[in-house]
Amino acid sequence: MLLDGASLWFRSFFALPEKMTAPDGRPVNAVRGFIDTIANLLTREHPTRLVVCLDLDWRPTFRTDLIPSYKAHRVAQPATAGTDVDVEEVPDTLTPQVDMIADVLAAVGLSTSGAPGCEADDVIGTLAFAETTDPVIVVSGDRDLLQVVTDDPVPVRVLYVGRGLAKAEMMGPREVAEKYGVPPERAGAAYAEMAILRGDPSDGLPGVSGIGDKTAAKLISAFGGLDELEAAVTDPASDLPPRNRKALVAAADYLSVARTVVFVRTDAETIDSGNDRLPTAPADPGRLADLVEELGIGASITRLSKALAWDV
Repeated sequence: MLLDGASLWFRSFFALPEKMTAPDGRPVNAVRGFIDTIANLLTREHPTRLVVCLDLDWRPTFRTDLIPSYKAHRVAQPATAGTDVDVEEVPDTLTPQVDMIADVLAAVGLSTSGAPGCEADDVIGTLAFAETTDPVIVVSGDRDLLQVVTDDPVPVRVLYVGRGLAKAEMMGPREVAEKYGVPPERAGAAYAEMAILRGDPSDGLPGVSGIGDKTAAKLISAFGGLDELEAAVTDPASDLPPRNRKALVAAADYLSVARTVVFVRTDAETIDSGNDRLPTAPADPGRLADLVEELGIGASITRLSKALAWDV
């Protein structure tokens, strides 16, 4: 199980009230919500391995150099001298909770993974692509990750939690193909190509003018893929509708770089915190006990302990 860390703790933060506080008054709503989410996922899906995937760079330069508008509207503070990382706009009371979550994960013994200069999506793409033994479940509220679904060499599914865990959808190639109208034999890649064509305002991707979800899916299905579609643009004998041809010609510069921006990497150099097998006991019992007392998260840790089948 690969967790999109930031996606899940952002959702926990906004789902639970900030009046959930530690004994010293600090909000811990994201901490409690994130721990409870992991406990629920363990109980629901019974994974034997789990990795919390991290954004070491939420707005990588290899993407912004190609499309400067990529996530630009989320920048709270541009990179300054001595750093090449933009500061993301994050609620003031969430930022310290991310460090708390990291401390809890380390004390529990749950693995984390990040890659310098890459987003969590790239870590997920890399770990999912490299897996040849166990089926993979990716948990995220980000539809962009639907591109990783596959049946080979192991099943990779996305548990999409955009509407909450209670309404989560398990998405594989068949489900992605049926829901978005893309070819089932290459549903993951086709979804990413559809996203390139339609664009995504939430990520600052312009897309191709006049092409939305349905038209994008129809074009990808009709021509077999984005490469074939682009070839059809320059082929006067193709049956590409004139309006679409004109829009694709106008968007040629965007299309030439969009794959690098939209497709997740599968070759990121990940830095892993340790073994991804579920811990049979806390990695640091003393530190975990201190965090329970300091943060007032005893109930959440008890639920997590039960989900991990620890003696509690």
